[in-house]
Amino acid sequence: METLESLLAAIAPTGESRDILNPATGELVGKAPIHSVADLDAAVDAAEKAQPAWAALGHAKRSEIMNKAADALDENAEALAQLLSREQGKPLNGPNARFELGGASAWLRTAAATPLETEVVVDDESGHAEITYRPIGVVGAIGPWNWPIMISIWQIAPALRMGNTVVVKPSEYTPLSVLALINVLNSVLPAGVLAGVSGDREVGARLSSHPTIGKIMFTGSTATGKAIIRSSADTVKRLTLELGGNDAGIVLPDVDPKAIAEGLFWGAFINTGQTCAALKRLYVHDDIYDEVVAELTAVTGAMPMGVGTDENNVLGPLQNKAQFDIVDRLVESAKSSGAKVMVGGNPDRDQPGYFYPATIVADIENDNPLVQEEQFGPALPVIRYSKLEDAIAMANGVEVGLGASVWSADASKAREVASQIVSGTVWINSHGGVHPMIPFGGSKQSGYGLEFGVEGLKALGIPQIING
Repeated sequence: METLESLLAAIAPTGESRDILNPATGELVGKAPIHSVADLDAAVDAAEKAQPAWAALGHAKRSEIMNKAADALDENAEALAQLLSREQGKPLNGPNARFELGGASAWLRTAAATPLETEVVVDDESGHAEITYRPIGVVGAIGPWNWPIMISIWQIAPALRMGNTVVVKPSEYTPLSVLALINVLNSVLPAGVLAGVSGDREVGARLSSHPTIGKIMFTGSTATGKAIIRSSADTVKRLTLELGGNDAGIVLPDVDPKAIAEGLFWGAFINTGQTCAALKRLYVHDDIYDEVVAELTAVTGAMPMGVGTDENNVLGPLQNKAQFDIVDRLVESAKSSGAKVMVGGNPDRDQPGYFYPATIVADIENDNPLVQEEQFGPALPVIRYSKLEDAIAMANGVEVGLGASVWSADASKAREVASQIVSGTVWINSHGGVHPMIPFGGSKQSGYGLEFGVEGLKALGIPQIING
């Protein structure tokens, strides 16, 4: 079992490095290696050489090894959570660092256990045809800084299960957690099957254009996703892109405001709002608007925020100064427009760390930048509506469509509304929850391709039709 210190020692750079600082305190967490394009090329070459033997093991043996890797992950979960909390900023408790490590283990085990049977599509007097899936080869995985360990596993697990090898490029903001994760997994996996390369945009651009890489999995901004599409085009790579979101929630007038307040809060503020599929715009019917705002304000004001390693906190800092500035700008814009800040909105700019208080903004117009732009932080605008068709139109009125939610005491009515919302997922009376067997993906400019479950496994293989 590793300690925090031994995890950092195992990934300590031998060459050029840069400091990684705790976003809550400004203290040094560790030093990250600065890998080069040549380092990436070497990792891809090793992965290409290792892939045939890994594929030849077959699904059962690969799954057995993956379960042993999950055991190693569980054995080292606390040290990884401590590192994650310091590097990313999220608290240990609540739906945060320890939760993330538990989810990573669950997704790894589920990918190992999910069957993908040969599908017979025709079997009659006209003939016999079936679909099976072959490995792609080498998969490039580019991850974000908000859920660095969990999302890395979302990319790694199905790729390995399908017989691919994987080269991971973590975010420049959170490389240590991902490199430590890979080091733990590699205590079980065969050499060359999984590698991490910590580099800058040049390394990422090379990964997305590398002729040996057969598929790119990317979670991050829509702008970066578009750049990956362009750079991958010449080699016709397969892509799974989970891009930006600006998720809407619609609250119907038949709900109990007090009963839904905590669900609304966590839908919006999980990981201090730094989640692609978090609730980012809330539309509430005029009949219950004031009550919903009051109950949500009370819940928000009671949630403790602070340094992640304090066991009492459930909200942490924003991970980096650039994200703090985005949230700050959008809330200040809302204030200037006459919107009403019910709680929060007043960061202490003299304290260490990128802390922005959990903020509820009421009496705000739908065209306000805080509503129309993805804030990706702890500031939720609550917009009043009187006609349901107007709320649906406003929910659909942005160019992204990752997730949405409908809140109602009438499940059939909620599903009717959900069917009119253009997004990859619509939750009923909750927001943002994911399950390893339920496919997840976006619509519009939130990307394409599905992750999780059987569909997620298929996305990491090349379909082959056997006809005859």
